[in-house]
Amino acid sequence: MININSYYTEILEELNEWKKKTRRKPSIINNASKTIQNKFNSILPEPYHEAVTAAIKTMVKAVLTGSQFLSKKPYLQISLPERENLVREKINFYRKTAMIEGAGTGAGGFLIALADFPLLLSIKIKLLYDIAAIYGFDTNDYKERLYILHIFQLAFSSQAKTNQVFSKMENWEEYSKTLPDDINLFNWRDFQQEYRDYIDIAKLMQMLPVIGALVGMSVNSKLINKLGSTAMNSYRMRIYDL
Repeated sequence: MININSYYTEILEELNEWKKKTRRKPSIINNASKTIQNKFNSILPEPYHEAVTAAIKTMVKAVLTGSQFLSKKPYLQISLPERENLVREKINFYRKTAMIEGAGTGAGGFLIALADFPLLLSIKIKLLYDIAAIYGFDTNDYKERLYILHIFQLAFSSQAKTNQVFSKMENWEEYSKTLPDDINLFNWRDFQQEYRDYIDIAKLMQMLPVIGALVGMSVNSKLINKLGSTAMNSYRMRIYDL
C-alpha cells in the first residue's frame, strides 16, 4: 500500500523541480535555436506549411467548441496515487499509439508524413482530455478546454513563450476570468507557430527515406512523454495547491 504522506512529499519535490525548470530564462542557446528554426521554416515546402496550419487551426477550434473530442465524466472520490497511476497508464497507451502512427507515416515518404500532423494532434488532445477527467475536471466547461490548450502551449513552445504561458497558469483561477467567451478571439495563429517551431526539425527528418519510420517512432514517443509530464504537473499545481 502506498503511503499517502510519502507520495505527497515525492510529488511536491517533482513539482517544485518542474516549476524551477519551466520558469528558467531563455538562454543564448534557446535564442540561437529560434533563429535557426526561422531559417528552417523558410526552406520547408509550401504544402508542409499549408497542411500544418490547417491541421492546427482545425484542432484548436475543435477543442474550443468541444466537437470531435468526447468529454469523459470527471473521476471523483479516488486518491491521488490512484489518479496518477491511471494517468501514467493513459500516457503509456497514447505513447505506444503515437509510436505506431509515427512509424507508419514516417515510412511513407513526404506526402504520407504530412498526414502525421493531424493524427498526432488528435492523439495528444485525446490524452489531455483523459488526463483532465482523471484529475477530476469537467471538460464540458469551456474554460477547462482553454486550460488544455495552455498545457499544450506550455509543452511545445519556446522558452520565452513558455514563461509567458506558465505565469498565467500559476494564477489560473484569476486569469481564467479574463479569458474571452468568443472562440474566434483565441490567438490560434500564435499557437500554431509556436508548436511548429518546436517540432519542425524533428518532423522534417521524419519525411526522409529509410530513416523516416525510426524518427517518427522516436519523436512521437518523446512528444507524448513531454506532454504527459507537463499535464500531470499542470494539474498538480492547480488542484493540490502544492
